[in-house]
Amino acid sequence: MKNQFFRNVAFALIGVSFLAAQPADETQLKQVIVVGRHSVRAPIAPNSTLDAFATQPFPAFSVPTGYLTANGAALEKNLGAYYRLWLTNEGLLTGNDPADANRVYFRANVIQRTIATAQSFAAGILPGANVFVNYLGPTASDPLFDPVGAGVARLDPQKAVAAVQGRFGGNPQAIAGAYAPELAFLRSTLFGYSANTSPVPATPTGKIDVTAIPFDAAAGGTTGWPVYPGGLASVLLAADPFVMEYADGLPLSDVGWGQLNAGGVSQLSRLYALGIDLANRTPYLDSVQSSNLASHVVRSMVQSSTGNTMAGTLGTPSTKMIVLIASDTHLTGLAGLFDLAWLVPGYQPNYCGPGGALVLELRQSKGTGEFIVRASYVAQTLDQLRNRTPLTLATPPVKAPVFIPGCSNRNATFDCPLAKFVQIARVVVDPQSSDLLDVNH
Repeated sequence: MKNQFFRNVAFALIGVSFLAAQPADETQLKQVIVVGRHSVRAPIAPNSTLDAFATQPFPAFSVPTGYLTANGAALEKNLGAYYRLWLTNEGLLTGNDPADANRVYFRANVIQRTIATAQSFAAGILPGANVFVNYLGPTASDPLFDPVGAGVARLDPQKAVAAVQGRFGGNPQAIAGAYAPELAFLRSTLFGYSANTSPVPATPTGKIDVTAIPFDAAAGGTTGWPVYPGGLASVLLAADPFVMEYADGLPLSDVGWGQLNAGGVSQLSRLYALGIDLANRTPYLDSVQSSNLASHVVRSMVQSSTGNTMAGTLGTPSTKMIVLIASDTHLTGLAGLFDLAWLVPGYQPNYCGPGGALVLELRQSKGTGEFIVRASYVAQTLDQLRNRTPLTLATPPVKAPVFIPGCSNRNATFDCPLAKFVQIARVVVDPQSSDLLDVNH
């Protein structure tokens, strides 16, 4: 089997006694893997589409639909500068940028916003070096981020639909009922009336009430969704701009037409997160879509711990930092595969903020020599993004330690023995959805 590797490594490492709960300074950082979302971008739908959803025109961004904004690039460079301070303080980076550039691996998904984010992040981390960012052409499917499109994994459409339907008991409107307050809030924002208005005003002439379109679960086909959620797709498009309006620093009068503060923006983001969750954390879809990414991440950590070159990895045994920049769909999927969860101030549970990342640290106990995995979620707050707050070790982004179910120890940083992490990967990674062909490693 393709995951025979995980079994062999687990047996090889299991003989080392598990790391007992101990303080963070007892370990040394050996490698860090950052799986991040792109930074602030223009909305994913053009204004010609969005304007049909609201009584007032949506504000215009200065870049094409879905592109990284200038502020987004600056914010990501600022975030990279923080990582530089942190990793230099940890001893993983030396401060010699050309030398450190030989020990980093950057890869971005094929779209402009992820490539530009990775390049800006690299410029912040290693400003004195030209860091090469790996990415494929715009019409290609990167098997790391799109294994179905690349032909590495196969999604059974009927099983996918059934898996999503099972999450709401075969009744899509049950989901709409559970999110009724957010849908009402979205409608009032789009149509410009107080959320307390009763009776609710009629839909303005010539406008589309996205909250009235029935939710569904149908074969995705060419929609770009693995399972098309009916009206939820339009709800997601309509709710998407508000986070970006606030984070990009648009005048408050342009953030939901002056109706939204940071709290309101966060509440409406629940609707966006719902669509991302259904499409990427539903177990069957997650297994097919995220196993290849997870396999490469775990194998890269093992390669670093052993110092031996292995197939199906990213970088080399000497690579100290791996940065993978894609979208919230990929971050959500990878986290879902291992049942990881987080909550940071100002965001909804498991929400992937612009530039936010799941950070996996490979650390080694100074006392026992055992390798451990330490997971965290790192992101700039909405106000740090909006205000372009300089990030330092004294004023860092928010960081939440992430518990790894079935693995983490009972310490403040939820350390997880690498051997156990590999065992969990054996269970959650679908070998049929991974492009690893060499079963001898």
